[in-house]
Parts: sequence; C-alpha cells; structure tokens
Amino acid sequence: MEDTFAKAEDLAEHVKEYINNRMDAVKLNTAEKSSKLAATVIASVVVAMFFITFLFFASTALAFVFSRLTGELWLGFLIVGGIYLLLGAVVWVLRERILQLPIMNALLRQLFTDDEDDDDE
Repeated sequence: MEDTFAKAEDLAEHVKEYINNRMDAVKLNTAEKSSKLAATVIASVVVAMFFITFLFFASTALAFVFSRLTGELWLGFLIVGGIYLLLGAVVWVLRERILQLPIMNALLRQLFTDDEDDDDE
C-alpha cells in the first residue's frame, strides 16, 4: 500500500515538473518571438525613416522642377501636393488589400513560424 502511495507521489512530482518545464518553454518561446517581432518593427521603422527623408527631398526637387516648367513656385508645390493627394486617395480606397492584409499576414507569419526550420540550418 505504501509502495502505491510512493509511486503516486512520485508521479505527481513528475507531473508538476513536467508542467513547470512546459511553462518555462512557453515563456522562452514567447520571449523569443516577441524579441524577433520587436527587432523587425524597429528595423522597419528605421528603414521607413530613411525612405521618408528621401521622399521629402525628392518631392521638394520635383516641386522645383514643376515650378520651372510652370514659371510659378507655388504651382510646382501645388502639383506635387495634388500628386500626394491622389496617391493618398488610392491608398485609402485600397487600404485593406495593400496595407492591412499584408501587415497582418507578415505579423502572423513571424509569430507562428515553426522554429524547427531554423534549427536545421
């Protein structure tokens, strides 16, 4: 009888240890995925900042080109502003297809990829 209780206590101890190990594994996996996601977001923000800076200078240059063609400085900047207004309207109309779905898919892919592929390399 005592042998049965000893085995039951041993089994309970193994179950507790298994649960603790699984919880630690989940915590580590969550931390790893979160850090990868944060690194991707930070890298994307840095690249976006450089792209926005380039876009600002290119837009200014294009405005001056249109100003020379039209003879009026304000008209060149107005044309560039109109181009951005049209692009903004197109992006707004197509926002779900060109922004929301690709971003959601990229985030989900990053969060739910199997790490077994990384271990093979």
